[in-house]
Amino acid sequence: MSITSEDIVPLNQVRARFTKLAEQVRSGKEKIITKNGESYVAIIDARRLDHYHRLERENIHLALLEESGRGWDDVEAGRTFNVSELRSRYKKSKKK
Repeated sequence: MSITSEDIVPLNQVRARFTKLAEQVRSGKEKIITKNGESYVAIIDARRLDHYHRLERENIHLALLEESGRGWDDVEAGRTFNVSELRSRYKKSKKK
């Protein structure tokens, strides 16, 4: 969804227009509230916020799966360290 100039509202106007803004947001718009001429906060529909949170969790899960796949590839290729080797490498990197 694209933001238009009508979706940008100065903070000092929000209180007087909040009910109308909330109705517009509920019907699918998003509003950017500005403070001193710069983006400050956004008003979005609670259902959309839930959707964004689900997407964020899914993205985290996908990243973890990808990372575990790379780890498994390392194991299969023999790119592993035992604990003492890993500690030694860690100590060397801390000294730099």
